[in-house]
Amino acid sequence: MQRASRLTRELSLLATEPPPGITCWQNGQLDDLRAQILGGVDTPYEKGIFNLEIIVPERYPFEPPKIRFLTPIYHPNIDSAGRICLDVLKLPPKGAWRPSLNISTLLTSIQLLMAEPNPDDPLMADISSEYKYNKQLFLLNAREWTEKYAGQ
Repeated sequence: MQRASRLTRELSLLATEPPPGITCWQNGQLDDLRAQILGGVDTPYEKGIFNLEIIVPERYPFEPPKIRFLTPIYHPNIDSAGRICLDVLKLPPKGAWRPSLNISTLLTSIQLLMAEPNPDDPLMADISSEYKYNKQLFLLNAREWTEKYAGQ
């Protein structure tokens, strides 16, 4: 019950006051959501529209939602299955999830991760070393992927 009322409140807020460049909606059931994040200006993801899947667990907000990219993205912290390496998506002690966080905060954190990758905690080691040691090639590859997979 707590999950349903909280999700309803969060979705209503996301609909009326969405964070810039982020939209989120129900995909059938209340616990199955979809989101879109626009690639940030001055990032290799600029002009890209990235689709995400959000599965809300029974124990939400005491457990974080499972979020993954449906749109392929060339990024050191996001793997080919769309899984995201981000501390707020995991429970402590390894993660930083807290019940006071919400879906809007998580999507904003993912948007920030897109703009500022963390090559020291990679899911994709090859992309991470490219980001660290050959930034021009990384930017080129990330832009190509964005045009190919996230272009309108």
